[in-house]
Amino acid sequence: QVQLAESGGGLVQAGESLRLSCAASGSIAFIYVMGWYRQVPGKQRELVARIGSGGSPEYADSLKGRFTISRDNAKNTVSLQMDSLKPEDTAVYYCYANMLRTDTRSRRDYWGQGTQVTVSS
Repeated sequence: QVQLAESGGGLVQAGESLRLSCAASGSIAFIYVMGWYRQVPGKQRELVARIGSGGSPEYADSLKGRFTISRDNAKNTVSLQMDSLKPEDTAVYYCYANMLRTDTRSRRDYWGQGTQVTVSS
């Protein structure tokens, strides 16, 4: 069994910053990719940022320069620093990991429960 535990969501005003963190735990052999997606009601879940085990980040084009993703391979954690937040950043943010399990030896995507980020104008 594996779990992704998110923390750091909340309510902030436009222009402020917020940091999200996610820790993976359980029967983990290797985590290939970790990242963040977000979703607003009525829309598809969209990529925010993701990072491979080698440390190469990928960002949604619209978020480059404001969001920064980082990863600690030793701790199986990923963080998302969000600066200059805008009301349109309001969404549920989901932690994501593509990982290989030690018990089943299967590789697949895993998702956290989501954390709400609300940016007021």
